[in-house]
Amino acid sequence: MSPAKVLITGAQGFVGRHLTAHLQASGDDVIGVDRFPDPVTGREGVDITDADAIRLLIAEIEPQVIYHLAGWADVGGSWKAPVEAFRANAEGTLNVLSAAAEVGVERVLAVSSADVYGKVEPAELPLTEDSPLRPASPYAASKVAADYLGLQAWLGNGLPVLRVRAFNHLGPGQTDKFVAPAIASRIARAELGEGSDVLPIGDLSARRDFTDVRDVVRAYRLLMEHGEPGEVYNVCSGVDLAVQDLADQLLAQARIPLRFETDPELLRPVEVPVLRGSYARLEAATGWKPAIPMSQTLADLLEDWRNRVAVDAE
Repeated sequence: MSPAKVLITGAQGFVGRHLTAHLQASGDDVIGVDRFPDPVTGREGVDITDADAIRLLIAEIEPQVIYHLAGWADVGGSWKAPVEAFRANAEGTLNVLSAAAEVGVERVLAVSSADVYGKVEPAELPLTEDSPLRPASPYAASKVAADYLGLQAWLGNGLPVLRVRAFNHLGPGQTDKFVAPAIASRIARAELGEGSDVLPIGDLSARRDFTDVRDVVRAYRLLMEHGEPGEVYNVCSGVDLAVQDLADQLLAQARIPLRFETDPELLRPVEVPVLRGSYARLEAATGWKPAIPMSQTLADLLEDWRNRVAVDAE
């Protein structure tokens, strides 16, 4: 794909920052928006649930390409705020797609989640894009709605939307609302003498398909170049790892003796036992394969949290 004028929603988020860096390195002219003002450019923040504000923003920028990342990302938190999660993910996506259609945006990447597949049996793995959707959390239900709004925008409005169902991704810069960075942050703080040598954890038995965020954003741009509008693509590693494995690998890198202890407050009402996807459709369309080993991802994640905790302690 030749360099394009790109708009990223949710640009200040974990994936948004990595995507911005990757697109800029690829020569794209990138404009990022988020709920909050941009600390670098000073651009005002925009709430994607504000239809008028989104319409004005996209009409002003007139991007050729939109990567729609903004939305509610906290799966566990969606149980306590289901309406807010649904509005951000479903209504927010509808607003972005409607505004994009009005302006005539050339391509939109709408990011959904592998959580839409929900509760699955081991015999159903690996999950393909044709697997049934069985959302088990309010977050997952909101992502199903957003996913199908993307399909409807293509079928009904002719807007060239590509949908991705991203499985779990990890990497430096990730918030500690997610299990691996939460463990990394606690290890980093314990190494500085903050807190005890006991790390509170939730259920580590779940198995997930993890991909390095830097591989994920590479897949996103390749899809905008080679993917088919109206199609949906899994972005995953094709391997499921127990969260316990990730936790143990992180703990092994700690510079002081630490141990885990289950905290009931960290357990979710419903836990999907295992998710593993197939990226065969993505590979066939783009040639993409995951390239960064999990050992490097976890080392980079822990080092990032050591740096962040050290800055906070100054």
